[in-house]
Amino acid sequence: MGPPPLPSLRLDGLHALVCGASAGIGRASSLALAAAGADITVLARSAGKLAEVVAEARTAGAPAARAVVADLDDRAGLAAAIDVLLAEVGPVAILVNNTGGPPPGPLIEAEEDAFLAAFSRHVLASHLLVRRLLPGMVALGYGRIVNVISLSVREPLPMLGVSNTIRGAMAAWAKTLALELPPKVTINNVLPGYTATERLTTLGVATAARQGTTLAEVEAAWCAVIPEGRLGVPAELGAVVAFLASPAAAYVRGVSLPVDGGRLRGL
Repeated sequence: MGPPPLPSLRLDGLHALVCGASAGIGRASSLALAAAGADITVLARSAGKLAEVVAEARTAGAPAARAVVADLDDRAGLAAAIDVLLAEVGPVAILVNNTGGPPPGPLIEAEEDAFLAAFSRHVLASHLLVRRLLPGMVALGYGRIVNVISLSVREPLPMLGVSNTIRGAMAAWAKTLALELPPKVTINNVLPGYTATERLTTLGVATAARQGTTLAEVEAAWCAVIPEGRLGVPAELGAVVAFLASPAAAYVRGVSLPVDGGRLRGL
């Protein structure tokens, strides 16, 4: 007898729902899951951008792909849209919680409304989705919840005061769920470092204005503290999301995984 077969990275026959899928890491995650054979549902506010991702997902290998236009700030509308999805196509086995972070700025200048809006969009919307989708995961005997958060869970990032606060709350929420979810339903976090997205460009522009430098100089300073010497690209984050969604990651549970080119200095 030879060694037992390695756990599969394939997602054939599984249905994945990806939030914030119209651009950046959400789009890249959708395409990585599609390439692994999953049926894909992409969710965001922009119908036009979602239509493009649906077409790309089919080209990448998804047997089926569809879009749900919904706003994570509107939880009643989000719940209704998810209920329709479940009624039409059945259980969702893989949930990717992902959405854009709050506007940059010093924490001391943040108003109360900024915290409330961010907590609603990140923690409460994610909690609603988990509660809606969990019964189907249990019935399938397979569930993967992957949260795209931020390296700020480990190291607060300058000029991202509200984001640092809310991302930490998301990590604590996920770790608590990891203790409560039933076997075969896992939850994990991906912590992107400096990744070339529209969000990072916005942060870079704000940092350059504050420092009186240029965006190119800001990006060079970021790269200087990354052992890999460059910014990440969304596809690299998508590949990690797809791994955590796969059968091969069945014994990975409750972790916050940095994907940062080695930037994080802590163990």
